[in-house]
Amino acid sequence: MSKFRGILPALVTPFDAEERFCPAPLEALLERVYSSGVHGVYVCGQTGEGRLQPVEQRKLVAEVAVRNSPPGRDAIIHVGCYRTADALELARHAGRIGAAAISSLPPDGCSFTEIRAYYQALAAVSELPVLVYYFPEICSGIASFDQILELTSIPNVVGLKFTDYNLYLLSLIRRDGYTIYNGRDEVLAAGLLMGANGGIGTFYNLVPGWFVHLFELSEAGRHSEARKVQDRINDLIRLTVQFPVTAAVKRMLDWSGIRCGAPLAPHRRLTEQEDNSLRQCLEAAHLDPAGAFVNSTLDLS
Repeated sequence: MSKFRGILPALVTPFDAEERFCPAPLEALLERVYSSGVHGVYVCGQTGEGRLQPVEQRKLVAEVAVRNSPPGRDAIIHVGCYRTADALELARHAGRIGAAAISSLPPDGCSFTEIRAYYQALAAVSELPVLVYYFPEICSGIASFDQILELTSIPNVVGLKFTDYNLYLLSLIRRDGYTIYNGRDEVLAAGLLMGANGGIGTFYNLVPGWFVHLFELSEAGRHSEARKVQDRINDLIRLTVQFPVTAAVKRMLDWSGIRCGAPLAPHRRLTEQEDNSLRQCLEAAHLDPAGAFVNSTLDLS
């Protein structure tokens, strides 16, 4: 399963004013990120507001993503739901439409025994490889290295999306041969240095070319240059996290010509004051609010 590697944007999902999925903006976003050289996409995860969407709508989002992914690029479908039965249905659907793999957040508020049983059920019904989602900030039920290895040892589980700053732990898991996607955009360069096969992240929607460039520099062993790209990425992240992140990312995509709408309730859109402040922050950081930075290259001189 070493084919799983590279840069995968955790795609936002565009919605209209009635919270219905809008295929055309997603198709435009897919064209943009793939033209920037990304190696695949991650669909309906946290950034894509998957668990807030109806199951049938999530199927439509997955179908658009798979249909618009070029040959050899990996569309990984996040199937995590509040109901296990829904997750299993989405896993079966992902297999039918030709996705490359599935992934899932752990179920909320569950013990490790319950989490393990959940992933066992998911892996058993899936025709596709499974990536566990390790995100201790929102799920404390997976608490140790041994527990992670227990989950990755489940038949059909090939690795995990690793959203944490403990890159020592990442390196230990990677040394056991499992695929790992770094999930903290802020430390992608360090995660790759510590052995991650690639990255999955929110800010890849905005500057996919920057993340591809960072990955290529890391692959070439040019780590000091990769760190400079990381620093510029982190300028963008640092200003964005002053605002509700999903709303801010969607707004910046709006300004760049891809209308993504507001986040789904209960998450909120930016206020008018926040909207203006975000524009000012981008201008102060020499990032064009109209989105000219989206496909730009970085001057690292």
